[in-house]
Amino acid sequence: MRYQRLDLNLLSALKVLLEKKNVTRAGEALNVTQSAMSGILARLREYFDDPLIVQVGRKMELTLLAESLIEPVNDVLLRIDATIATRPEFDPAAMKRHFTIEASDYVSSVFLCDVLRRIQCQAPGITWAFQPPSALASSELDSGELDFIVHPAHFASSTQSCETLFEDSYVIAVAQENADIGDSITLEQYLSSGHVAFQNGAQGLPMFETWFARQHGETARRIEVTVNSFYLLPQLVVGTGRVATLHARTAASFLKTMPIRPVRPLFDMPRLVEVLQWHRYRDLDPCNGWVREQIIEMAQSLPSLKSVLPAGFPVPVGNVASECDMPLHGETVE
Repeated sequence: MRYQRLDLNLLSALKVLLEKKNVTRAGEALNVTQSAMSGILARLREYFDDPLIVQVGRKMELTLLAESLIEPVNDVLLRIDATIATRPEFDPAAMKRHFTIEASDYVSSVFLCDVLRRIQCQAPGITWAFQPPSALASSELDSGELDFIVHPAHFASSTQSCETLFEDSYVIAVAQENADIGDSITLEQYLSSGHVAFQNGAQGLPMFETWFARQHGETARRIEVTVNSFYLLPQLVVGTGRVATLHARTAASFLKTMPIRPVRPLFDMPRLVEVLQWHRYRDLDPCNGWVREQIIEMAQSLPSLKSVLPAGFPVPVGNVASECDMPLHGETVE
């Protein structure tokens, strides 16, 4: 198909060339020979009257025109796929589709694993790829490399579609035999204790770390161990005098299976709101919409935050916009 002398089949090749900035790697991604890829680049150069990719020193770089084409080319391909290539009828049992979703191990364990089990029963032809949180998430969603993201609301892109899934808070946990900390903990005790903390260099500080640093300073806590998995936090508390701050929904299971106990904070803790995002061009995609329904319905079936928190723990209140900017006061669980 041609539009104003441009073979639209070349758009997919152009997208890959702009991403890879290399003819050989672009050819490998498209499963064509280097000579064929060179021919494609020559046709694109002729159409745009621009070299598109040039050698600068030892590296290949995009021209200014090529840089300006990245977003509109992604946008055009997504529009074509979402409005022309998508069939209006949808039968979950017959559908074959692959989705890529970005979510933390915490989100996956809280409910996404259950979602995939539910979907597999009804739509066995749907396959999945999970990716860990990344600072590139929003741009990958914009370009179509990601189908879904589940992340805290303050990370959400304002240009893409979004749906609130569930809320959570945090529980401070210590080893059962820790005699230095009782049933509750003051801010002074919390700051003076050794901490096991989550850190992910690919995305930066997670929501709690960001919120706490803004309230009390980046160096306020004495962090002795950092991990890149939320599931390692309680394991590295066991048998030590350290404390860990866990998501309340995952802490509920840890407290039943590991020799740790919760301690009630005598200071404010933030509310965490998790949201689902997808590309706005997929709003009317029937398969994407059906999968979204399964995710949202499963989130709505989760127990309330109040029932998850240990007795006596505060339930934070406040709006999403404030969660990283101010401490949130809450009512007490009876």
